[in-house]
Amino acid sequence: MMDLSGRPQRLLGEGLLASATSHPEKVAVIVEGEPYTYSQLLKAVLCLKAALQSRGLMRGDRVAIYMDNTWPCIVSVYAVLLAGGVFLVINPQTKSEKLHFLLENSDARILLTDGHIATVFVPVVQSISTVEHVIYSGVLKLSLDDDTGFAHFDTVISEHAPSEQFAQVIPNDLAALLYTSGSTGNPKGVMQTHQAMVFAAWSLIEYLRLSPSEKIMLVLPLAFDYGLYQLLMTIKLGATLIVERSFTFPAQIYNRMLEESITVFPGVPTIFAMMVATNRKKKIVFPSVTRVTNTAAALTASMIPELKQIFPNALIYKMYGQTECKRISYLEPELIDSKPASVGKAIPGTELFLLSPEGKAVEHGEPGILYVRGPHVMAGYWKQPETTARMLKDGLLPGERILCTHDWFHMDDEGFLYFEGRSDDIIKTRGEKVSPLEVENVLQEIPGIKEAAVIGVTDETLGQAVKAFIVVEESMTYKERQLKKMCLANLENFMVPQSIVCLAEMPKTQNGKIDKKKLIKI
Repeated sequence: MMDLSGRPQRLLGEGLLASATSHPEKVAVIVEGEPYTYSQLLKAVLCLKAALQSRGLMRGDRVAIYMDNTWPCIVSVYAVLLAGGVFLVINPQTKSEKLHFLLENSDARILLTDGHIATVFVPVVQSISTVEHVIYSGVLKLSLDDDTGFAHFDTVISEHAPSEQFAQVIPNDLAALLYTSGSTGNPKGVMQTHQAMVFAAWSLIEYLRLSPSEKIMLVLPLAFDYGLYQLLMTIKLGATLIVERSFTFPAQIYNRMLEESITVFPGVPTIFAMMVATNRKKKIVFPSVTRVTNTAAALTASMIPELKQIFPNALIYKMYGQTECKRISYLEPELIDSKPASVGKAIPGTELFLLSPEGKAVEHGEPGILYVRGPHVMAGYWKQPETTARMLKDGLLPGERILCTHDWFHMDDEGFLYFEGRSDDIIKTRGEKVSPLEVENVLQEIPGIKEAAVIGVTDETLGQAVKAFIVVEESMTYKERQLKKMCLANLENFMVPQSIVCLAEMPKTQNGKIDKKKLIKI
């Protein structure tokens, strides 16, 4: 095996190699109650890596992972990395049209997926020439006329011996494409290199004060970068990750947290709001938890005291980030009461500053656009040079590029950041980004809908709630429930509007465009 002793980690997959060498019999992950050691994880990864290489996977080739939070999904992430590929994790709720776009846009050669969503991925794969192989777990819920190129995950693992033939990858090479919603309606593939993701993970580990003894709970999807980094940090540390598919059944999660003596609980405001609601009816307490982390929307000040009751021994971290650089800032947990409205300062090893739209420095207390400088900044958007140019600007050094977040903040005299607002119309709900245009396009495909407009409205639990407005032909009538069901057929759950309002006509600007500022007041 590759000898990593005495040198720092350079590539993302090396975290697994180091931890499996140091403590092979330690439990790496517990997936829905089933434990797997580091040696078991490494063996499965090396077998799948060999299978990918035997199917022609070359350095830099993209591999799509379209799976639930499962053992095969975890194995797949590291197998792609050690084979020299570039992985993209796709939310298993993703419907066929977006799946088609993601596979085609990324030029994915191999799809790793779950058999129970075959009715979605099989027709898509059969319509795309770039996908050459499909490896699926579980039962394939669809009969195939031609199963050439299809193989079962367990069969693939058993047919290949563990291979230590590693691709010649360097830290500047891409490790992942992290797709995030864009203003054009199609997702943007954020290009992240090995060195950027290694740096980000270690920076997070540092400020969260994590150690190899941690037991980290994962109820967020691995397709969400916040969920993905829980896996990456755990494996780097040699800690243990307790994995559940979702937070759909809270009572089951609570039992697991107590059984496993969880020490770190990452969540989003939607999850914490559900926990607070449960606590008001029947007290719940998790004394073993020493870290609670939150991102996406901010935690409300009223929620903090109740979270302290639920997690009496925990440090509570508020954080702010963007997929384009993973994490931007964090608030030291000791300051959560004295600076409840702040999202803190730059994560270790990075720098933040505010500029006016004209590029001039702003005074403390004055609003400005946030810029991010550091090794964690993305390489750009996959196949989107113009959009990349909008986000990556010339830096302080010749040839350096820094991230322009296009979000407005102000900074107090001590250098702490306070969020003011977004400069685009992307909606952040449940920790996910939603493109209004993408939802509008789906609504306008419904027969009888003449116009559709989608906005984000402030919501204490969700951060922002997706709200839609439509104008319908006189001959048509729809119930809100019907429209939501139609949207669900083409959108992930979190993108479906929380409410849909039917108007006689849309408010318009002088140029004839829909006036979304007026819609906010309706």
